[in-house]
Amino acid sequence: MTPPLAHDGGPRGHVLVVDDELSMREYLEILLVREGYAVTSVPAVAAACDVLAKDSVDLVISDMKLGPGGSGLDVLRAARARKEPPEVVLITAFGTPSSAVEAMREGAYDYICKPFDNEELRLLVHKALEKRALRQENSTLKARLLPGLGGLLVGNSPRMRALWQLVEKVAPGRSTVLVTGESGTGKELVARAVHLSGHRAAQPFLPFNCAALNEGVLESELFGHMRGSFTGATHERHGLLLSAGEGTVMLDEVGEMPLSTQVKLLRVLQERKVKPVGSAAEIPFHARVIAATNRRLEAEVKAGRFREDLFYRLNVITLELPPLRERPEDIPHLAGFFLSRLAEELGRPSLRFAPETLSLMERYAFPGNVRQLQNMVERAATLSDSDMLGPTTLPPSVRGEAEPTARTGEGGEPVLGPGFNLERHLDDNERRHLLAALKQAQGVKTRAAELLGLSFRSFRYRLAKHGLTDELDEPTPRA
Repeated sequence: MTPPLAHDGGPRGHVLVVDDELSMREYLEILLVREGYAVTSVPAVAAACDVLAKDSVDLVISDMKLGPGGSGLDVLRAARARKEPPEVVLITAFGTPSSAVEAMREGAYDYICKPFDNEELRLLVHKALEKRALRQENSTLKARLLPGLGGLLVGNSPRMRALWQLVEKVAPGRSTVLVTGESGTGKELVARAVHLSGHRAAQPFLPFNCAALNEGVLESELFGHMRGSFTGATHERHGLLLSAGEGTVMLDEVGEMPLSTQVKLLRVLQERKVKPVGSAAEIPFHARVIAATNRRLEAEVKAGRFREDLFYRLNVITLELPPLRERPEDIPHLAGFFLSRLAEELGRPSLRFAPETLSLMERYAFPGNVRQLQNMVERAATLSDSDMLGPTTLPPSVRGEAEPTARTGEGGEPVLGPGFNLERHLDDNERRHLLAALKQAQGVKTRAAELLGLSFRSFRYRLAKHGLTDELDEPTPRA
């Protein structure tokens, strides 16, 4: 097996060979150059350190024994100390496994024993460089995507700094994570950050709303189904847990999952296997599961609406997002982040907040949290004729004023007073009805949508518009 050509037609990677025997250095150099690699060969640890300090090296191949000047372990440690460390393969004498094990503990990619087969070495080099390329791809992906998430997640408040540190700690593992917080705090963003900060970044991230579908479709979407297992199942399909591969599946609004599905999800998480609808066989899956909810699951357990054993299975690691009113020092940072993005989109680079505008926003409670703040900034930037966004660009409720309303005349027709705005008036009424429906339905969104005569999709859209829920892509049922 040979490694792929570099995109620019140049060398496939830079390999540093370290061996105190000239014949071995020349042999390895000829072998690797023929495979298309750029090769630098040196006889000792000090020379290897110089190359590592000056040049970009993708792979180090070093003999374990390098004479009185040091050993392959010294080369390994020098390589691992680099900001972007190369992979390291060590060559050991036959029958010296203890030193090889120590090298693996210290971060070597692998080792190979003398005498070795050329094809064995070629394959090992290819695999090592493949791993490095994947690691660099993940780093590039994080560098491109995490700043956007970081703008929403990292603030000046101690709680958000602590949350981000916890995200970095839990990201490399595979433990189930439970993200909690009020609607609009950014639970999906935290789940994406966990995904992007770990080794799964290059794999799929599949968010799924547990409240959006009825029980039968919900199980089919999660676990998959067999052909003919129900009406309309014209072919076999994988569920999300299998489709995600080694990526991440986010189960949003997990607190609204039916109890019968909760039982099946618990078994799936315990066994790490799924049984598609209509199948007798279980299939292993490797995706990480992140659950999210705006409910207090402990209270749901006491009320008998959520299984206690599933709660403990999901609650291995909890990431709790504080509401915006509990971290007002983050509001200027977040508002500035949203405004900078809008300024670029609108082609108005001079857009800025007046100091008194930021002061008003810092004092506001933001029941819709970060999503509401984002909508507020977008409204101000879009409607303002000036680049300086003053207090008048904010809704009256934020300024501490009553919203201008329409009075009724003698004939029952509305009388429109100064400052009345039809769009704001309709939005305010819509928001009040949404909140009233949620209260009457005890937070069950499917029931609230029925009370308002709306489809669930339309209801979710309106909640997102008013900053009353996290912005999520709706799942699209597949045949």
